[in-house]
Amino acid sequence: MIDMRSDKISVIIPVYNGENTIKETIESVLNQSFTNFELIIINADSTDNTLSIISQTKDDRINVFSYPKANVAVNRNRGINQATGDYITFLDADDLWANDKLAAQYTALQENPQAGVAYSWTNCIDENSKFLRKTSHVNWSGDVYSKFLLDDFIGNGSNVMIRRDVLTEVGGFDESLTNAQDTDMWLKLSAITNFVCVPKPQILYRIQQNSMSSNVIGLEKSNLEVIKRGFAREKAKSLQHLKPIAIGNLYKYLCYKVLAAPPGKQQNAIAGRFLITAIKTDISLLFKPIIFKAVLKLLAMIILPPNWASMFFQKLPRLSNTSTFLGYEKTT
Repeated sequence: MIDMRSDKISVIIPVYNGENTIKETIESVLNQSFTNFELIIINADSTDNTLSIISQTKDDRINVFSYPKANVAVNRNRGINQATGDYITFLDADDLWANDKLAAQYTALQENPQAGVAYSWTNCIDENSKFLRKTSHVNWSGDVYSKFLLDDFIGNGSNVMIRRDVLTEVGGFDESLTNAQDTDMWLKLSAITNFVCVPKPQILYRIQQNSMSSNVIGLEKSNLEVIKRGFAREKAKSLQHLKPIAIGNLYKYLCYKVLAAPPGKQQNAIAGRFLITAIKTDISLLFKPIIFKAVLKLLAMIILPPNWASMFFQKLPRLSNTSTFLGYEKTT
């Protein structure tokens, strides 16, 4: 039987102006069946009631550190520097965990000593914490480097548990990246260690209203850099044939992000460029039905006025749902 009292887990929550969700997020940690953890909250100069709400929860395992505002990579690294646990895991300030998340991932790592990282499945919730949809429920363990080259199947930063010595070996999150810091970290980790899957949904990833309209140009730039790094490693020497597929997958995802946003001329132009680039990079996409679905939606967005297009997609939800570009729902 595995003794869950001998090792300590460090849970790191970066937060900036998270007054609407931080209480529920903290509760999902305190409700864990695995109890030997420290909860490190990195407050990035919040200007709302975040700190006041945090202070209302009295638990000796909670440690709050305040810093100037910075991106998520910087704040996670700040948490790593404060952590004293044998295992490190991260949770965004608006996401939630099932109450057995820590226990299940810890057990998986104990039962698989060759693995340095454990991950679980993710489901999406709305702003009211109601179930929206499931996401990637793959069950890949062992050497998963080639899988990550093609797509970030973990999909969010609130998932993995990492052995501290493994995380120390690869270093922290890349603070120079404006996006895709998670994918960059998973690639660095999978280049040196095995992953193990906990095949059950334990992460509840919150989809905020208008979250689809993020900076897709920034996403494009950062993800292309991460793909470039991934294929430049010695471990990818025999995997170069996967590069066109990886870039094609990226542009499918970027196109989905734009098509999921409200119709508009700027979005249409960007979506068109992304779709053409995806096809040029990976010609096999022409033979996949989802591409025709994307083209039809894009044409409707171009031809119809924005309000008409929105009404049209409401009447035909199967056409408007382009979220299956990669064969499953993405979280971000």
